Amino acid sequence: MNPNIRAGDELPPLKVPPISRTTLALYAGASGDHNPMHIDLDVARSAGLDDVFAHGMLSMAYLGRLLTGWTRQENIRALAVRFTAVTPLYAEPVCTGTVTAIEDGAAHLDVAVTLADGTTTLRGTAVVDLPAGREDDR
Repeated sequence: MNPNIRAGDELPPLKVPPISRTTLALYAGASGDHNPMHIDLDVARSAGLDDVFAHGMLSMAYLGRLLTGWTRQENIRALAVRFTAVTPLYAEPVCTGTVTAIEDGAAHLDVAVTLADGTTTLRGTAVVDLPAGREDDR
């Protein structure tokens, strides 16, 4: 992590490969979330949907990957999100983050997951400890 972080800095975006049925099946197995809305086309259609859709927590995990690509895992103090839309099959999510403030030795960030059509599927905040010995920017 760059020790000269300032409010307004953007994290390098994380571009996720297309969400496939295999992605959803692997995530279901790893997470234990076997909700059929995410893996069974017939169940999704019986609910009036065209197809299955990604687990919200899968997108949150991608945000975690965005953060751990920027800092070490132990530096992450908090990650909170609100799910705002579903992620359809074959979507290619992009995770982004922007530093909004530097306070008490930590960077405060706004984070989001957005699809190619501009739909934001998750919006949230994160707090990340800054490297030791860094002067506060206040």
